[in-house]
Amino acid sequence: MLLTQKLNIIVKNLGPAFFIIGYVVGTGSVTSMVVSGANFGLSLSWALFLSCFFTFFLIAAISKLTIVSGETLLYNFKKHFGKPVTLFIILALIISIVSSCIGIMGVVAEVVVEWIRVNTNIDFLNQIYISLLFIALLITLFWLGKHQYFLNIMAFLVGFMALSFIITSIIVLKESEFPLKAYFPELPEAGNTGLVIAGMVGTTMAGICLISRSILVQEQNWKIADLKTERKDAIYSMVMTFLISLAIMISATGTLYFQDIKVDSPIDLMHALGPWAGEFALTLFTLGILGAGLSSIFPNLLLTPWIISDYKKEDRNMKKPLYKLLVVIVALTCLIVPIMGGKPVWILIASQAFSPFIMPLITLFLLILINKKSVMGDYRAKLGLNIALIATLIFNLFMMVIAIESLIAII
Repeated sequence: MLLTQKLNIIVKNLGPAFFIIGYVVGTGSVTSMVVSGANFGLSLSWALFLSCFFTFFLIAAISKLTIVSGETLLYNFKKHFGKPVTLFIILALIISIVSSCIGIMGVVAEVVVEWIRVNTNIDFLNQIYISLLFIALLITLFWLGKHQYFLNIMAFLVGFMALSFIITSIIVLKESEFPLKAYFPELPEAGNTGLVIAGMVGTTMAGICLISRSILVQEQNWKIADLKTERKDAIYSMVMTFLISLAIMISATGTLYFQDIKVDSPIDLMHALGPWAGEFALTLFTLGILGAGLSSIFPNLLLTPWIISDYKKEDRNMKKPLYKLLVVIVALTCLIVPIMGGKPVWILIASQAFSPFIMPLITLFLLILINKKSVMGDYRAKLGLNIALIATLIFNLFMMVIAIESLIAII
């Protein structure tokens, strides 16, 4: 078999995994992990590990439910729990989508403007102009349907940035003058620790990403015979997400925490690649954040029509006038931070901290459905998966409490 054929098979079998990795390891994840590493070293790595660990069981269960029932997660919710509660979940997901777009564009615009300021003599461009340029680009690509090549380029930039963080983390560990114990400092009693924890968990265990997982598994046309493939896909996605995210935290710990550099703006994030990239760090980080940001915003623009189509059990025809209008409206919300101002780093983390609010309900419904004989037949969850999902529910409830307390504290 030719190498290209083998690669095509791998990509086909691991398609949903690549989506999760690409969606999760984006601007939000980079921001949360850098802030965590810069402010707390690796002391919050437990939150990263547990969120990846429990997310594995969620995506495995969601995939199994979709394959066996033949229906997506949202449609199963509507069918078995009714329209009102499903519409509530959809509303929460749309709020998460919009708030994510707002925060991501705020970070991307500020980073790009800073790069332009440092490397050129252009001084008339500001965050509003940059945001308008990117919004126009994304909407044009959506309307023309010519987005796949663009997203491939963005994915390459994100992948290169992820590789850069992995290399940086290795250099940091190899050349560090500090013992391993110093990477795990005591957490401060006051401050925004809870918000960072909720943001980290929210970007890894994202409700909209889990809903999308069900849609992608259905599009993959996996059958009962593919359950082992689905499990490998779930393992791969979470292992890679954990390793890349941990590398970002290690890089930030070595380059920012030990230098006592606190992250308060997107510009501060750029120092996290210093040891490996040197003077090129600014350009490399800008390209990576630009790729991660635009490749995250574009799927977010599509997700609102996706989940509505999923709820109605209709074809995802993005040419419908209503869907085009929804895409434009969501895209225009990206102008909020450039116009209104604010701290995009903390706005983005706060938007991710909203995700834990909806996760207990999604987990509870999933736990019920995966054990329902009329839905799963002979493929109902076994004892091990049930224990894991119950533990996941407890973890989600705990994270919801942390998210509520941290968001109340900043209001």
